[in-house]
Order: sequence, then C-alpha cells, then structure tokens
Amino acid sequence: MTSTVLPRAHKAPLPSDLPPNAGRAAAGIFIVLIAQLMLVLDATVVNVALPHISTDLSFSPAGLSWVLNGYTLAFGGLLLLGGRLGDVFGRLRVFWLGLAVFTLFSLVGGLAQSAEMLVVSRALQGVGAAIAAPSVLALLTTSAPDEAARNRALGLFTAVSSGGGALGLILGGILTDLISWRWTLFINVPIGLFVLLTVRRFVTETPRRPGRFDIVGAIAATGGAVSVVWGLIGAPDHGWGSVRTIGALALGVVLIAILAVTERRVAHPLLRPSLLRSHRRVASLAIMATFYGGMMAMFFLMVQFLEDDLGFSPLTTGLAFLPMPASIFTLSRITPRLVARFGQLPLILVGTTGMTLGFLRLAELGSGAGYVDVFPSLLTLGISAGLTFMPITSLVLLGVEPEHAGSASGLLQTMQQLGGSVGLAVIASVYAANAVPGDFLHGARYGFGASAILAGLALVSALTLAARLIPRRSPRVALD
Repeated sequence: MTSTVLPRAHKAPLPSDLPPNAGRAAAGIFIVLIAQLMLVLDATVVNVALPHISTDLSFSPAGLSWVLNGYTLAFGGLLLLGGRLGDVFGRLRVFWLGLAVFTLFSLVGGLAQSAEMLVVSRALQGVGAAIAAPSVLALLTTSAPDEAARNRALGLFTAVSSGGGALGLILGGILTDLISWRWTLFINVPIGLFVLLTVRRFVTETPRRPGRFDIVGAIAATGGAVSVVWGLIGAPDHGWGSVRTIGALALGVVLIAILAVTERRVAHPLLRPSLLRSHRRVASLAIMATFYGGMMAMFFLMVQFLEDDLGFSPLTTGLAFLPMPASIFTLSRITPRLVARFGQLPLILVGTTGMTLGFLRLAELGSGAGYVDVFPSLLTLGISAGLTFMPITSLVLLGVEPEHAGSASGLLQTMQQLGGSVGLAVIASVYAANAVPGDFLHGARYGFGASAILAGLALVSALTLAARLIPRRSPRVALD
C-alpha cells in the first residue's frame, strides 16, 4: 500500500562535518529560545500567585482578572503588527526593542504599589512581547545552518511554546511560595538582560524589506484583534448577549473586514492574502487555535480544582502540572525525527485524538476525585501537545518566502493567542452557567466537556487535511 503524507524533510544522509558556523548558530538559537520561553511563561506564571497579589494590592474580584487579561489583550492584539515591523525594519532589531520593553515593564510590575500600576505594567509587557515574539521563528529558521538544525529548532520552539504555559504555573508556584509573588515578574529582568546583551553577538540581522508601511492595515488588524480579544475576555462576566460583548465582537468583525479589503489593494500589506489561500495553512491555523484554546481553559479549571478542592499550596499546584512540560520537552527531542519519517499529518491526528480523549476523561471526574485521577489526563495532554505543535508550526511556515516569515509567524501566534482567549472565555462561561455552590466539579465537568469539543474541532480540521490526501497517489503532496 502506498503511504501518503504531507511534505517532510528529505531522508538525506547526515553530513559528516558540521557547518563552520554551527557553534555560533546553536548559541544563537539557544538565546532566542530563552527569550521565547520567557514571553510564553508570562501568560501563566502569575496565575497561582493571584490570591497573594489580590491581598497585597487590594484588587477587586473583577479587577484581578486584568492581571492576566491585560497581558493577553496587548499580546494577542498586536502580534500581526509586530510581525510586519520585523519584516520591514529587520527582525533582530525589532526583537531586541520588544524584549527591552518587556524587560523594563517586568521590573516596573514587580515594583508595583497599586493595582492600576500592575495592570498597566502587565499590558505594556504584552506590547513588548507582541513586538518581539513574531521575530522569534524567523530568527530561529535563519540562524539554523541546515535543514536538520532547522527542524530541531522548530521542535524546541514548539516545545517551549506549548509547554511554557504549564511550566509557568510550576515556576509561579515555586517563586510565590518560597519568595514573593513579585518575583514572578522580577525573574524576567536578569533573563531579559542576558538575552539583550548577547543576542546581537550570536544572531545575524535579517535583511530589511523596504516598502511603504500599511498604516490602514496596521490600525485595522490591531483594532480588530484587540476588540475581539477584549469582547471575549469580558464575556464570562458581562454575558455573551450583553451590549459590551456584542459591540466589541461586532467592531472587531468590521475592522477585520476592512483589513481584508485593504490587504488586497496595497502594495506592501500587513497580512499577505496569499498566506490564507492554502487549505493546508488555514486548517493548521484552525488546529492551533482550537488546540491551544482547550489547553488554556484546562489550566484555568485545573488550578482551581487543585487549590480549592484538593487544598494544594501554590508550590504543590505548580508541581502537579509537571507531567505536561516534562512530556512536551521530552518529545521535542523526538518529534523532528518522527516528522522526517512519517510526515506531519499522522502526528497531528494522534495528538488531537489524544487531547480529545484526555479532556473527555476529565469530564468524567467523580466526587471525591484526587490527583491520582487527573494525573493520566495531564500526562496524555502533555504527550498530545508534544506530538502536535511542532508539525502544525512546520505546516504553517511551509512554502513561506523568507521576506514574509515574520508575517506568517505573527499570524500563527495571533491565532494561538486568540484561540486561548476564545477557549478561556467559552469554557469559563460554560463553567459559570453550570456551577453549583460548594461543588466545583459539577461545573468543571461541563467545562472540561467544552474543552473536549474544542479539541474535537482540532481533530476535525486535521481530518480535512487527511480527506484531501485520499485521492492522491504521490507520496509527497503540498495540499495547497
């Protein structure tokens, strides 16, 4: 039987000698990955510290959510703009500037003496992250000396991006319990300074792509993404039918429509329409959004279950998530080789299936459930993420011209962040609608069931890729 798989690395013999710049390239990849890990960690690192933050800075219950949402809103809303800035002005330059902003406001946030000061600092951290993050993938791929190194860099990038959320919970618990919640922000400062001082030595600047900057597209993309994320974030508190939610989502849709029209007419678009003409790329983006949405929602529910139902401390809660990053980082060493042998699609199908089954198991938790009951699901979810994220990233970037790598990376990470916001908003609403006072698991089971539906949508998107392969006979097809 002829096997049919998505494009994958050629099985060329490994070179006997390393490229002359292999050591410098490896150091550059390591430094950039350290920065990416820091940016991803900050989406979750303060989660388990929220009760301590609320006590110290006198947050209201509603206002406390903006410690998380301020970062997510700015990060998700500005990623497309950050990607285009890197394409136009040079990715290393833009990466350095974004990371400097992120590091500065990490320090300011750690020193915050009021709720308002912390929320503003978190939002400006998100601005810095959005400017820096889209350049990460482009710098990784241009720094790799050969295709094998590129695949390894992509594997490590996806391990950091997918496992960083769970690792953030662990680090946040350790720092909060052993030192202070402020160190969940201070920890970024020495790491950020290290990257800022060394990255120019080991990473080469990418060529600048001259051209007029798409001002209308930038405003429409940023405003549309911010409106959508803002509406989704507030939906659990204000209701899906509220004027605030509907108005924000409607404004977002209008601005995105303006973006779509504008990008077809300008010579140097912020988001190239050609990136969305590939079924393979669109399906991969949908998988990323729904997959990541389920993951973020699971963090939201699981932290409450471990701390409120099981009485875990912040440190113990963080360590309880260890099966996820451990399995993701372990698989990051294997997945590039699996992709080279089997292609991306089989791994994505296995991963999305495993994710769906993991959430379904959580949806069946009974009263009196303990950590031993959730451990298998956490392990399954970690393995599934480890198998899925690198192939998705590979498919999204496949065939993208080097000069547009920043825009493609920004689009990928925008879908990831928007997927996380959508997933969290939907699952929080489902949980709230079914919550029973004194019985957390009653509402949580519905929330985990909704997460399973999101993962199922990711599986359906993967199956659409498989369906396009059925009539094909060639072992390597592009699916464009």
